[in-house]
Amino acid sequence: MRALLLSLLLLVAGPAQATEIIGGLSHNRVQLTLNFAGSEILIFGAIRRDAPRHDAEPPFDIIVTIEGPPQPVVVWRKARRLGIWVNVESVQMASVPSFYAVATTAPLRDILDPEQDAYHRISPLHAIRSDQAIGDVADREAFTQALIRLRAEAGQLQTLERWVYLDRETLFRVSARLPANLTEGAYTVRMYLVRGGGVVHQYRNAIFVRKEGLERWLHTLAYDQPLGYGLLALAIALLAGWGASALFRFARG
Repeated sequence: MRALLLSLLLLVAGPAQATEIIGGLSHNRVQLTLNFAGSEILIFGAIRRDAPRHDAEPPFDIIVTIEGPPQPVVVWRKARRLGIWVNVESVQMASVPSFYAVATTAPLRDILDPEQDAYHRISPLHAIRSDQAIGDVADREAFTQALIRLRAEAGQLQTLERWVYLDRETLFRVSARLPANLTEGAYTVRMYLVRGGGVVHQYRNAIFVRKEGLERWLHTLAYDQPLGYGLLALAIALLAGWGASALFRFARG
């Protein structure tokens, strides 16, 4: 960790042609195992500039986003029918980030213009959009808002305003918490340098999430040998049923 910070300081001190942002991660690989309960990753970096900032210039701000691999999603709407809540209508969305988090040095609406937000698709409202719905949908916005709410409740959509610490407009850091319900794949980390409502520069990195151990073996078995996976699941179910029955007889007798 100290070596990474030292490298950032050397880059900042070196010659630069323009103001830009550089960054790194405490680790860029996450292993999904049976006892995986989430992971915390430190994202840090520095602002490298060609000249000191003048007092008349607006200050810098930092925005950090983490975007998981896209996946299709089906959103259902429930209604009461004959006294029972049932699914009555659904909308399929073609490509929605499986995880999305945005962390900032200040409230997003105060540091980023709406046009810049829409262009770079930074805020959750632009990461999950109503135009991702497939087909002729009468009320896309309602389904989109419902999906955003459900993802936020599950920890898969996070808005972390004022979570990024910027020291003397040079070094920054933020600690991001990845939940336990992660999807396997590559997670894109984007670090935006913002000034006066506009994005000055951005830097990209990646976090690779992969199943390991028994999780990897079961995943491979299910996709490569579905018949064997089904027979194994049936054997486990029979063994569990027999064991529960034997334990019940032993407890009674």
